[in-house]
Amino acid sequence: MAKRKRQPQSDRKEQEKSEDKLEIEKIEQEDTAVVTCEVVEEEQDDDERSFEDLGLEARLVRALSKKSIEKPTPIQRFAIPLILKGEDVVARAKTGSGKTLAYLLPVLQKLFAVSPSKWKLAPAVFILVPTQELCQQVYSEVTSLIELCRVQLKVVQLRSEMSASELKTSLVGLPEIVVSTPACVLTCLKNGSLQAKALEESLSVLVLDEADLLLSYKYEDDIKALKAYVPKSCQCLLMSATASAHVEKLKKLILHNPHILTLPEVGDVKDAIIPKNVQQFYISCSARDKLIHILALLKLERIQKKVLIFVNSIDSSFRLKLFFEQFGIKSAVLNAELPQNSRLHILEEFNAGLFDYLIATDESQSAEGQNDKETRALKKKSIKHSKKLDAEFGVVRGIDFKNVYTVVNYDMPLTAPGYVHRIGRTGRACNTGASVSLVSPEEMEIFEEIKSILGENDTESKYIAPFENDVESLRYRTEDVSRSITKHAVRESRAQDLRNEILNSEKLKAHFQDNPKDLDLLKHDKVLSKKEPAAHLRDVPEYLLDATTKEASKIVKLARAAMGNTGSTNRRGFKGKFKKSRDPLKTFSAEAPKRGRKGGMKRKGKNQDE
Repeated sequence: MAKRKRQPQSDRKEQEKSEDKLEIEKIEQEDTAVVTCEVVEEEQDDDERSFEDLGLEARLVRALSKKSIEKPTPIQRFAIPLILKGEDVVARAKTGSGKTLAYLLPVLQKLFAVSPSKWKLAPAVFILVPTQELCQQVYSEVTSLIELCRVQLKVVQLRSEMSASELKTSLVGLPEIVVSTPACVLTCLKNGSLQAKALEESLSVLVLDEADLLLSYKYEDDIKALKAYVPKSCQCLLMSATASAHVEKLKKLILHNPHILTLPEVGDVKDAIIPKNVQQFYISCSARDKLIHILALLKLERIQKKVLIFVNSIDSSFRLKLFFEQFGIKSAVLNAELPQNSRLHILEEFNAGLFDYLIATDESQSAEGQNDKETRALKKKSIKHSKKLDAEFGVVRGIDFKNVYTVVNYDMPLTAPGYVHRIGRTGRACNTGASVSLVSPEEMEIFEEIKSILGENDTESKYIAPFENDVESLRYRTEDVSRSITKHAVRESRAQDLRNEILNSEKLKAHFQDNPKDLDLLKHDKVLSKKEPAAHLRDVPEYLLDATTKEASKIVKLARAAMGNTGSTNRRGFKGKFKKSRDPLKTFSAEAPKRGRKGGMKRKGKNQDE
């Protein structure tokens, strides 16, 4: 009996360390046990089901085929038939599992089948998301499907920076689908852009995407206010990557007797949190040595491109960018301080492969999961820039970064869920990926919490492996450069980048709206440092490389060649290498081709063309 009494005490300690994990299990036991069992029994038979078998019409199937999507994912196989039947659905599946198409496809099919005249009073579908970046992404996905299906459906996105007149103008054409944040929709109802009575008659589907974040981004009051305008007959869909108290609250607030979908791969905590196709590594080092380690990872090509680097503050991102510039590494910065148009264009360029390194500031988890002292300290630290930051900016959740192979946690996230969502930016759509976390002694506590949630223990490491990185040969160069990057230099570069991006944003809004091809002329990876980088720092001499590093770099290059990724995509209008030789005024010659070949050696003179 004594042994049995000791066991609950250890269980309580485990519960205190992993509250999120137990909360997920509790919600699953209460609401999803029956549905999960049904999915387990049917999953083996449903693996080969096609989109036609799910009940989608030919136009949507052809559109998916043009997008090279042939087979539905598990969440799509179970969600699409239920949504087509008009059922309320709560779908929880890991990031990158295809939740967006799981609700877009059946919603579009329902709109195809209904006469547009019925929805003439107000929009038929509202898709509510937590951030402007995710809003743009969902809007692009809906628009592309409608264009491929060749149907006349209007989609608009409402943005927080729009004025009252712009919001009214967007809704004048009576769109069928509105993609927005909850705050923008409520603003439209208050200023008369949307009529409450018309909305109650016309609204047929309400989608809450990334539902666990909607309340984290302080939209609870907006959603409660919107509930009064949602008719009882409206179908409600709730999509989320995790189960949490926020999801449970939204479910009780909006949905009516929903079907709870929790796939087996999500139900198993160890498999659900990080996909099996993502390798996880960590480097234990001091905060000062993080610059040396990240330089070795990038400059010695120890990791595959493209690389997404996460930091916890805007100043850290610019310090890192200035550091990279001194070694000839081009990168771009993404944060909440930049204008909306510039942020979207940075994402488009990164996804298109125009640069390989993106430094993203993750401030979404800054106060979440911390004690009161830490929360107050973080608020005090960020209050200086609070007026400039976009409250609807979010780079960690929902955004579909294309072909990101490696995620680097230069600064560790402040919560375990933050780590999970960062790693979710790679390994999407069953592609392989990797993550490397730089862990300082001050961050060891959160790292241990992450390991415990993943199922790690002190005796063996199953999920996060140590990464061997020999950096001593680069120490002198790194420390010499890091001393030159002062706080004043960081402030100046931050102000300069903001000025550049504000100008870019105005150009994007005015001229480039009519000339989309000219967007390539805007560069977001420009050099910010006033001092020109030293030429000798661009390359690492052979005598600084040990045999192990050479071999590891060789393996990475071979793997890159096997993947067909031998180099980064160049911008249009090649600059640099061909700039002088392709000058039409200097290469023009009236001589015949044969004479040109005979006199080829003489034409090297300056005045030969004359």
